[in-house]
Order: sequence, then C-alpha cells, then structure tokens
Amino acid sequence: MESTEDEQLERVNSLPDLELASTSSSPSSILTADDSRSTTSSGEVSRTTTSSSGEIPALLGPVLVDRTLLTGDELRVARPKCVGRNNKGVTWGFTSVIGRRREMEDAVAVIPGFMSRTCDHVGGCTAPGSKTSSEICPVHFFGVYDGHGGNQVAKFCAERMHEVIAQEWDRETVDGYEWQRKWETAFSIGFEKADNELLEEAIAPEMVGSTAVVAILSGCQIITSNCGDSRAILCRGTETIPLTVDQKPDREDELLRIEGGGGKVINWNGARVFGVLAMSRAIGDRYLRPWIIPVPEISFTTRTDEDECLILASDGLWDVMTNEEVGEVARHLLRRRRRSISSLTDDIPPAQAVADYLTEIAYGRNSSDNISIIVVDLKAKRKRQQRQ
Repeated sequence: MESTEDEQLERVNSLPDLELASTSSSPSSILTADDSRSTTSSGEVSRTTTSSSGEIPALLGPVLVDRTLLTGDELRVARPKCVGRNNKGVTWGFTSVIGRRREMEDAVAVIPGFMSRTCDHVGGCTAPGSKTSSEICPVHFFGVYDGHGGNQVAKFCAERMHEVIAQEWDRETVDGYEWQRKWETAFSIGFEKADNELLEEAIAPEMVGSTAVVAILSGCQIITSNCGDSRAILCRGTETIPLTVDQKPDREDELLRIEGGGGKVINWNGARVFGVLAMSRAIGDRYLRPWIIPVPEISFTTRTDEDECLILASDGLWDVMTNEEVGEVARHLLRRRRRSISSLTDDIPPAQAVADYLTEIAYGRNSSDNISIIVVDLKAKRKRQQRQ
C-alpha cells in the first residue's frame, strides 16, 4: 500500500495476474469492528426509485418476452427467463480494514440465501409465469455499516439487520402488484425496529450510531435501502449507476427537514448537524433526535444481462474515489480476471480481486477512515465458463 497513485493507475492496465492476500470464510459472513484486517468471502450462490429525494436516474431494464428465432429449417422459441436465472451463479468478495483510524468501527454482512423464495414471490420478475420464475431460489443480502462514536451499533446492525428485514417482509401481505410497497414497508419497519432494539437492549450509548446501506439481490431485482453516507453503485455495461444518494445535512431536502424541525446545520470541517454529525440519517445517535432519523431511502433496479457488478462501500472509499473511478477500475479488472481465471488454479474470485485492489487504491490515496467494500459479480459463473 506504499505505491503512488500514478503507479496504481498504471497497474490497472496490467493486472491479469493480480495477487493479493485473501482468506476464505464460511458461506455466510459477518465482519464486525472486532476484526481489523481484510477478510474475504466468495460463493455461488429495473430500476424505479421510491426514495423521498435525490437524483437517482430512473431506469427500467428490458422485459424478456417470447420471440421466434429461425435457424435453418427449424423454428425455435426462446422462452423468457429470469435475468439471474436461479440466482446461484453469483460470486462476491469483500474487504474491511482499519486503515489509518485508531479504532475499527465498520462492519459488513454477507448473507447468501438469507431468504429462499420464487422470483414471482419476491416481486419484479422480468419473466412472470416462466419456469424460472416459479422455482424456489436464494435471495442474497449484502450490508455495509459505518459506525461513529464507537463500534457497537455497526456490529449490532451486521448481526441483526437482515433478520429483522426478513421477519418484516414475511409479516407484510399485499397484492402481488404492490410488491414494491411490501419491500418498502419491510425496510422502513426493519430499520426502525433495529434502531428501537438498540435502546431496549442498551446496546450502545446514545452518542453512538452507524450508517446502513444494504442490497437485496433476487433473480430479477436489486433492491437497496440506505441510511447515511455509505453508498451503493451498479456497473452496467459502460455505465456506472448510483443506487443510493448520500444523506448529507446540506442536501437541500435534508437541510429543509432539519431546520424545519428546529435543528441547525453548521459548517465545521464540512456540513454537520449542530456541528457534530456529517450525515443526516443514521441508526442510533439518539442524542440528535429528531433531526437524525433512521428512515431509509429505498430504490428498485431491474437486473439486465449487461450488469457487471454491484459495489457497496463505506465512505473510506468514496471520500477518495468517485463513482466513475470505482466503476472504471471494477469493470476493467473484472473483465481481465474473468478472461484469465482458471477454477483449477486460481481460488481468488474476480470480485475479491476488485475489492482488494479498490482498498489498496483508497489507502494509497490517503483515505483517513476505515475502508469496507463489498463487490458482487453479477455475471453468472457458469456463463463465463461456457464462453471460455
């Protein structure tokens, strides 16, 4: 991590054999502030927005429909399928490092198959009525939690958030056409419930809090929920698409909400609520209620065959790299690694190589914070093997 930025950028163009230390872990991985070095996990395993604000471009992926293909004398019918098929070909990797901070306050959670449902049941299926839409498949959960004032809230969220969201989703019953509202309710109540449990169980002092950015991956949808200034992006083809909008105190709508409730935003090394907190929403931080709230902004993104990867990270990455820079590095390295990887000789998945390298770049650019990154490779492993 001592290389200069120019040397790092040069390496992006010569990385077919990138080797960085990694260790494997169990299929379900929760990394909390008790762990301070890089930990990795890999496995096999649209878009309309409902956020109250922000400028996420509205995208809706193509809906697959029956189409006829004439090959020689045969007439073949291409049946519609869910974009992610059975959602078992997904691989991922993550890192979480203390960086230049004295304390590790980040935590990450990777829960493959945190639910098992049909794509039709989850909602937003691109091939309703097809064979794949009615198969029970794993739904995956990814979360990054950036704590402040201590590690207790981030650690609690990594261990508990996916559970309360699953419980609330199972409890909510709505008409199939209102599947988005079901997820919105599950996320909103789930975040609120996790926040309340902090108080009820005396998990942390009232001056401790955490961001929470989570993503649910089904066969056809990427559903994100965000509180704070951690961030999620999607690399689709040559595009880098923001899936969340940072909730900062000087964001116009957040500033109006805070000041409308009698609060103040003071510029003290950046815009901060009462000169203290550099975000406007979080889990915990009860000493700043009602101005800091645990209310998430939720977005829905329909998956397409052009999707390359999903990236969630704490601001230890975003403070020193733009969305576009991260997307460019991820696309370049993923494609290089996919072309060169051999399942018999290389046990580091492309997604893990990306997470490791982004961490190295962020540290090399003097990121002063903990750095936590999850990279989800959305190109099914079996597809890559078929093309080789």
